[in-house]
Amino acid sequence: MPKAANRKRSKNDTSKRNSKSNEDDEPIVTVAATTDEPKSNKGVKRKASESTEKNIKKSTSVNERNTIEATQDVDDEEIQLPTVMTLKKSDRLSSNGNKPTVKFASWNINGIRAWLIKDGLKYIEQEQPDIMCFQELKCEKEKIPTNATPPGYKSYWLSGDTAGYSGVGLLTKIDPINVKFGIGIAEHDNEGRTITAEYEKFYFVASYIPNSGRKLVRLEYRQEFNEAFRNYIKELDKKKPVVWCGDLNVSHQSIDLANPKSNTKIAGFTQEERDDFAKILADGFIDSFRYLYPDERDAYTYWSYFRNARTRNIGWRLDYFIISSRLQENLCDTIHQTDVYGSDHCPIVLLLSV
Repeated sequence: MPKAANRKRSKNDTSKRNSKSNEDDEPIVTVAATTDEPKSNKGVKRKASESTEKNIKKSTSVNERNTIEATQDVDDEEIQLPTVMTLKKSDRLSSNGNKPTVKFASWNINGIRAWLIKDGLKYIEQEQPDIMCFQELKCEKEKIPTNATPPGYKSYWLSGDTAGYSGVGLLTKIDPINVKFGIGIAEHDNEGRTITAEYEKFYFVASYIPNSGRKLVRLEYRQEFNEAFRNYIKELDKKKPVVWCGDLNVSHQSIDLANPKSNTKIAGFTQEERDDFAKILADGFIDSFRYLYPDERDAYTYWSYFRNARTRNIGWRLDYFIISSRLQENLCDTIHQTDVYGSDHCPIVLLLSV
């Protein structure tokens, strides 16, 4: 999820419906989330190569805990990242008794250069996904380090028009038939949010869905993007089954976040965002995790850096693998790699027999 840098806010920024918001691009919970929404013209831009320290402002009022803003630095030592990576494994078969043949992974890495410094490649070395996607590169594609592409993979990168903001990436061991950047609508493709790779038996769509922002300043735009994206994957699904994944910036059900009652008016859990997500599922798609684990609680993929939220597991499920319903028989498992650190999100894994 995007993280906010210290900046001033232009009075005119939110008057434009499609302008990039200065507000947080992540949910704000009892333990607050943060953002990297583009800064106003009067703001001070933070270079992607600068410190990856997270900014947090402490609130003394219980009633203010849902509107915490980012101003005070918190470094990685305070986050206390574990030094040993432990990956969950699965031996689940598909419903027709087949072993998985393709392993997919998705991870919002919160800045690819910071992720590399934190030895993020070790995760890929251990997990060995066949197809891997990233969100929130925060780096122009021309400046992405060459070592971000491990041996044996081809890489495809997409950055937006604003430096140090958004961006998605794809690593693949399997040669795609074709790779498309964006969804073909200019007003939705300038932030670097979607890569689609066509394979023999399916389309793989990696996405980083816009956040509605603090005070929901981008909710209207988010809903327009949702509708355009829904139509986009519906058209793909008419040709081949779709595997869609990424940071979708929504917790669909109350079970998908730690504090649902206090967050109904917060980005990521508004009724509008949840209804839009439900429309996509109703068009013939499956939330693979909830399909397999309909009642599992405390299953989150994002935690704020504030107040040891991850240690306490005060989080949100914002990262998904959505599959065409006709891939239901091919679904083996979906895994949250919650013991993998290096970002405020954890990687997620999909196992399919295709």
